[in-house]
Amino acid sequence: MYVRRATAADVPAMMDLERQSPTAAHWSPQRYEDLFVTISGQQKSERLAWIVEEERGARGVLALLIAQKVDAEWELENLVVAADARRTGVGTGLVGEFVEHARAARGSEIFLEVRESNEGARALYRKMGFEETGLRKSYYSDPAEDAILCRLRLC
Repeated sequence: MYVRRATAADVPAMMDLERQSPTAAHWSPQRYEDLFVTISGQQKSERLAWIVEEERGARGVLALLIAQKVDAEWELENLVVAADARRTGVGTGLVGEFVEHARAARGSEIFLEVRESNEGARALYRKMGFEETGLRKSYYSDPAEDAILCRLRLC
């Protein structure tokens, strides 16, 4: 498993992976491309996008993670693991890398929302130490569903 920062060249593969997962947050091409927009050499927002490949330089993305930092808090915005890579440690490894990155960046907490019916993701987050802290009614559409709010304290 090879984890690396995503680049603008990865957008088509990221979108392809995301479209294969009905429970993923479905973003527009522009939203993905905005992850890599820079102004005077500086990234437009404090966001990170990571992908997992089977091995360095391999074709095909096994997983992706997108997060945004606001002050000392991080929001995990999107996590997608390819269907054939689930329950193999790919998601655990990627979330673990992100948690370590957030700690190293002196983050205080990580927040996320997850579909109430997405038991696989909820189990992964619980395993990684996240607490389910609330419910956001009718947060998701297509299909309509409630979101479970989760939080991981880093310090």
